[in-house]
Amino acid sequence: MEGKIAVIGDTDFVMPFSALGVDTYAVSDVRKEITEAATKIAGEKYALVVVAEDKLKAVEEVFSAYQNQPTPCVVAVPFTTESKGLATEALGKVLKIATGIDILQGN
Repeated sequence: MEGKIAVIGDTDFVMPFSALGVDTYAVSDVRKEITEAATKIAGEKYALVVVAEDKLKAVEEVFSAYQNQPTPCVVAVPFTTESKGLATEALGKVLKIATGIDILQGN
């Protein structure tokens, strides 16, 4: 599948992706700013959205409407702060939808 890729997170998180030519959205910790960027991404029809783990909760508000659609695929990635397990939890949900099995059960 071909499609555009978007990355949303702090400036330090998105900078390496920018060097690769990926569309990046640097946001602060202000929830409204994060949801506005996520809404813009949703309207642009990206195939893959990479999200810094600390921004995931705000982004989920926007992308929950697309949960049962093939795109965009939203992937959470831990970054500079200690992982809170949100990325693993989000991956587990996607894998359960895809396979019907809770692969990460007990982790």
